[in-house]
Amino acid sequence: MTDAQQLHDLPDGTDVVTDDPVITGQAEDQEVAIASQWKLTWWSFRRHKLAMVGAVVTLAFYFVVIFAGFLAPYSKGFYSPDHAYAPPQALHLLDDQGDLGLFVHPQSAEQDPDTFELTWTTDETVKTDVGLFVPGEEYKLFGFLTLDRHLIGPTHFDAENPVYLLGADKNGHDLLSRIIHGSVVSMTIGLVGVAITLVIAILLGGLSGLLGGITDTIVQRVIEFLMSMPAIPLWMALAAAVPATWTSLERYFAIILILSLIGWTGLAREVRGKFMSVREEEYITAARIDGAGHGRLIFRHMLPQFTSHIIAGLSLSIPGMILAETSLSWLGLGLQAPVVSWGVLLQDAQNVRVITTAPWIMLPGLAVVIAVLALNFFGDGLRDAADPYKN
Repeated sequence: MTDAQQLHDLPDGTDVVTDDPVITGQAEDQEVAIASQWKLTWWSFRRHKLAMVGAVVTLAFYFVVIFAGFLAPYSKGFYSPDHAYAPPQALHLLDDQGDLGLFVHPQSAEQDPDTFELTWTTDETVKTDVGLFVPGEEYKLFGFLTLDRHLIGPTHFDAENPVYLLGADKNGHDLLSRIIHGSVVSMTIGLVGVAITLVIAILLGGLSGLLGGITDTIVQRVIEFLMSMPAIPLWMALAAAVPATWTSLERYFAIILILSLIGWTGLAREVRGKFMSVREEEYITAARIDGAGHGRLIFRHMLPQFTSHIIAGLSLSIPGMILAETSLSWLGLGLQAPVVSWGVLLQDAQNVRVITTAPWIMLPGLAVVIAVLALNFFGDGLRDAADPYKN
């Protein structure tokens, strides 16, 4: 009896379990045939191991952005002047008596009167208890919910004996807290900048590909002019033109606008190419005859055909925005204190002597590297998954 006859003879409602590769393959082919483009993209994306790792790490970074106040042991403004450039404290679990519990030993500095070099000593006879979900400085979660609980920190808040798990900067700020708070600016500047880039690229690139002719010529010449200029000197020139009297918020949006006005060209060209490939399709012609305007043609009929490609392109643009802000802030032309970003934190690392005596000052750079790598892996996998010729 054939497999088809066996299946036909089974009563209704009976689950069919078979190891026949032909039947299994046919079922998989049928599932692929009826799957949506988004489902096909997801199936392809999850086979990309590095992309999945990048996606998880990226989500973890944005989780830190949302809950920065809770995750950071201290506020971004907390400092202890007696602990400038204090080294990282080791977190212990068991004391000499075998008692279980998290704690650190307090540190103090002695300065050489001749060389002014600081020597840090640890008092191992004293414990500073560290706990989870401990009370501390107040912060606002989601901008309106006032809380004082922190994921980790000293069980009893003491400004004279702080807990610095990753060390301190030149002013005695907790570097771990500053890195966490700095992620809010550095990671969101990429999202906001890419959102502005998306609007400019779709409008100009879409009109260029849809209309062609003189519109296409003008837009392409503008793109070629911007792409011919070296990006870093252009960033520096525009950032230096920002008035020093501007507030931190005004400077933040100015830097975003500068990066967006320079970074839209590549995506606009990709959008133009996609629009040119579909503008002669029959459904576009039918929409034109039906009286659809340019806005409806772009956003209702053409853009949904390659939304996944645009999302992939945007995910690859975010790392560039983060690196640009970090570079400008490190050079002193971007964001300035009291704003806390990874680039601002790395300004202390411009001095070689500081790096040799306090290498933990470079830790914000490690956060930049991990975030950029994760976003690149994520964007690269998303781009491959969105390519119909690879699915």
